[in-house]
Amino acid sequence: MGMRNIIVGQSGGPTSVINSSLAGVYKTAIERGFDKVYGMLHGIQGFLDEQYVDLSTQIHSDMDIELLKRTPSAFLGSCRYKLPEIHEDMEIYEKIFGILDKLEIEAFIYIGGNDSMDTIKKLSDYAILTGQSQKFVGVPKTIDNDLALTDHTPGYGSAAKYIATSTKEVIRDGLGFSYKKQQVIIIEIMGRNAGWLTAASVLARKFEGDNPVLIYLPEVAFSPDAFIEKVKEKLTKTSNLVVCISEGINDGNGTFVCELASDVGTDTFGHKMLTGSGKYLENLVKEKLGIKVRSVELNVCQRCSSSCLSATDLDEAAASGRFAVSAALDGETGKMINFIRKSDDPYILEFGTADVNEICNKEKAVPEESGTLSYRRRSLLLFCPI
Repeated sequence: MGMRNIIVGQSGGPTSVINSSLAGVYKTAIERGFDKVYGMLHGIQGFLDEQYVDLSTQIHSDMDIELLKRTPSAFLGSCRYKLPEIHEDMEIYEKIFGILDKLEIEAFIYIGGNDSMDTIKKLSDYAILTGQSQKFVGVPKTIDNDLALTDHTPGYGSAAKYIATSTKEVIRDGLGFSYKKQQVIIIEIMGRNAGWLTAASVLARKFEGDNPVLIYLPEVAFSPDAFIEKVKEKLTKTSNLVVCISEGINDGNGTFVCELASDVGTDTFGHKMLTGSGKYLENLVKEKLGIKVRSVELNVCQRCSSSCLSATDLDEAAASGRFAVSAALDGETGKMINFIRKSDDPYILEFGTADVNEICNKEKAVPEESGTLSYRRRSLLLFCPI
């Protein structure tokens, strides 16, 4: 009788709890009788180069598992690698499955976001087409909170907590220099097409009209001229104006604000690499209003800082990894673990599975109410159990 082995990988941008999902996979796989738990080094791209490790050589105790859960970024290394369509390059799939057969892999677990679920879909489809027995299951991971068919995603709660905390600290810093002086602080937050992260900055508000006074999400078309007029209006009510923007704010016709300053490149999935929206608006305010202004880009700390870990986020990430192993053993394939909220108060969450065909390459936007994004602290907390 052959070995019963499982392999797990991480893909896409890291989060502060992605390794908690990895720990959940490892612990459950050992408990459920798998002989070896392999880890792909740098996702499917590294796997194609036969870069993998027996995780038992890295994890030696329950304490190691607990430390792994709290270690930010991707322990196994990540990648942004798009598999070709099956009909475009059969050889790459033959190579992948050849390695899986050599390692006697029964289940393939991939922790990632939209594009990672595309990998799960293609590998599962190939297995079905060619009569392979391996099971392919995705574990959700993205600070963007934009995966379809799940209440929220691991990584978002901790990132939202970091953003709200950092925004509050920037507000306090600005207050110290606001005596008899007008100033604008623009905070640029991650979020290409979905504004969940930037919406989390509202958690820094203590009362109606408190900073951040202005919040701009990519779901609503952005006008630089209207922005300047709004800034002028708000400066009549406060001398310390804090504005939070998504990096992906755009004119509603496909042009990102950051493109108004310079050309942007694209990644391997064809996504525009966005940066500089805050700096563009900083220069615009300086030019049009001639007042003190600065832009702050939270950058990578918002996605993998361990300083503001959410306990709920950490536990749910581990649980999703555990559930993925159980789903694979139950024969499920081509699925992603999803979160099903049963109650807000008390907060009750259950886990299920959803078809990756309905998830990969799709995005869940912040819902729009009556033409305006009117989320306040209470409604945002319902989407952000931190």
